[in-house]
Amino acid sequence: METTNTSENKSLLSQLSESTATKLLLIGLLTLILLIPSSWIQSLISERESRNDEAIQEIAQKWSGNQSIEGPVMQLPIKTFAKVTDALGKVSYRESESTIYLLPENLTIKADANPEILHRGIFDAVVYNSKINLTGNFSNLELRKSGINPENVIWDRVKIITGISDLKGLKNTPRIKLSDSIHSAEPDFSTENVFKNNLAVLVNLAKTKTSAFSFSYDLDLRGSGELSFLHVAKNTSVNVTGKWGNPSFIGNFLPDDRKINKNNFTSEWKMSNFNRPFPQQWQGSHQAMEVENRDKASFGVKFLLPVDQYQKTMRSAKYSILVIILSFVSLFFIELLKKTRINLLQYVLIGAAMIIYYALLLSFSEQVGFDFAYLIASLATITLISIFIGAFLRSSKPALAFSLILGIFYSFIYIIIQLQDLALLFGSIGLFITIACLMYFSVKINWSKPSPLLPSPLAGNP
Repeated sequence: METTNTSENKSLLSQLSESTATKLLLIGLLTLILLIPSSWIQSLISERESRNDEAIQEIAQKWSGNQSIEGPVMQLPIKTFAKVTDALGKVSYRESESTIYLLPENLTIKADANPEILHRGIFDAVVYNSKINLTGNFSNLELRKSGINPENVIWDRVKIITGISDLKGLKNTPRIKLSDSIHSAEPDFSTENVFKNNLAVLVNLAKTKTSAFSFSYDLDLRGSGELSFLHVAKNTSVNVTGKWGNPSFIGNFLPDDRKINKNNFTSEWKMSNFNRPFPQQWQGSHQAMEVENRDKASFGVKFLLPVDQYQKTMRSAKYSILVIILSFVSLFFIELLKKTRINLLQYVLIGAAMIIYYALLLSFSEQVGFDFAYLIASLATITLISIFIGAFLRSSKPALAFSLILGIFYSFIYIIIQLQDLALLFGSIGLFITIACLMYFSVKINWSKPSPLLPSPLAGNP
């Protein structure tokens, strides 16, 4: 009796182990488990991307960081008198100083940038040298409109201030031509700094007593990553050219005209005072030029690297679970159609190879670029898995069929990554076709009375 029960239990276990439903359940469980190493791969990609950003920052610290040209702004000190009444009712006036800030009437900027790539180990950073010319003019102060006596302006202590975000990148001493006189700019570290880093020229206007004059100066500036400007004048015109085929226009204003070729670009902005957050002149502190307002009036160009392998590798890794599911389903269909049995361990090894694929892609992309790395990793993985399937099935046809399927999947993902705007459309169509193919092959299988799966060719004899 016990022998009969034992035989029945073994028969039940044997049926469960060879059941199609059980096999599907185990494959689904394996797919969920593979989500864990897939997340590890994505964490590794993020870590390498962070290391790349650190390398770029290190290069920027030694070369020069993102550059922003701000100004010029005229700073005029004035005398103010406050009425003071003492305890006896005697009235007197206390003299103090305040400041008037005046922005240019017109400002024209012409910049020519020559970017290049610097290397730090396996990491790259874009730096540039630039020649920048600024010309324009200031208009007369509207003193009476502001209720200010012209005699109270301290004309011999007028400053012309220009902001440069990283003075380390300045390769020349700017000489500013103001009407007929030339002045050398110096760093200004006074308490009334308008910008983060200031270049200032002290001008004596006591003879003319007017703020209406033209200006012109050149900057020989180097930086990294970005070159931006500030819309400060009533009428601002900026022209930027560069020998770079991958510019990205940043800030709150897009260029009115742009031309981008393979190796160079030109861009031009023209703006009026209606879209700047500053008044033409104001009195008191320089709060009108605070960072928040400057951000609203900032614009420029960012020099992008031609290929961002980390972004593309991360996008590929996010599709890993989709590729694994479709590959396992395809392999399971081959198993049923060929009436053979593939051991669960062999599914595990194939899944492991498909996870290692993304580690190969990441490591090779840092050396040879994403496109060539994708080709190397795909060919290596497809070859390994097809040889493995051919070995344990002892047949080349299923191996060739699966290698073709896997090649289609990897090609499909590669095309999706390249098509940024059409990725969703192309991906949806591709998945629809894949589901249609699975439906077609599923009708060839008798699911109600499936043929018993044959033992694995590598399984031992009982």
